[in-house]
Amino acid sequence: MNAAMRVHPISADTANDAVRAMYDRDLAVDGYVHNYTKLFSLNPAAWDAWLGLRGSLKRMDPQRYELVTLAAAVALRCRYCVGAHAAVLESKFFARSQLEAIARDHRTADLEAVDVAAMELARTVALHADRVAPEQIDALRHHGLTDEEIFDVVLAAAARALFTKMLDALAAEPDAAFASTMPIFELTQARPTRVGHPR
Repeated sequence: MNAAMRVHPISADTANDAVRAMYDRDLAVDGYVHNYTKLFSLNPAAWDAWLGLRGSLKRMDPQRYELVTLAAAVALRCRYCVGAHAAVLESKFFARSQLEAIARDHRTADLEAVDVAAMELARTVALHADRVAPEQIDALRHHGLTDEEIFDVVLAAAARALFTKMLDALAAEPDAAFASTMPIFELTQARPTRVGHPR
């Protein structure tokens, strides 16, 4: 385990078939075992459930999923998730300069209005779900999202809250593979902090 992790994951040497399959999957896809996968070795059934939930969100527009997830991770101040999803956004969707602009303030980063609204909703869900205002939902409808698509934005943000709280509570460090995008996290810390709508 990494030095800071507060629990002891199952080692590869003592892994049962379920845990070995988890580790082998990471090795096959990325060439190393993610620290979050090591945490889930303590409950492989929860890992399977997480993969199922995450897989259900693949029906979302891929860029929007990453933006919404980033927004929730930024709101929750999760270094691991910000670094990981910033890496995906940089490799697949945005130049570094625009990614840095998104990190500073997504509302002024030349994004589509629908994605700005989705990120605003994700931030509110992540921090204060009880403050989600009807206007935030209506804004997404105005931009053409269906109820199914709106549900997925909320689900993605709520799922990220679950995931980040697990990582942070157990002190899982970001994987070394995300070192190049970890500075993005620092940029997010100076951004405006407005959350939700007053009632």
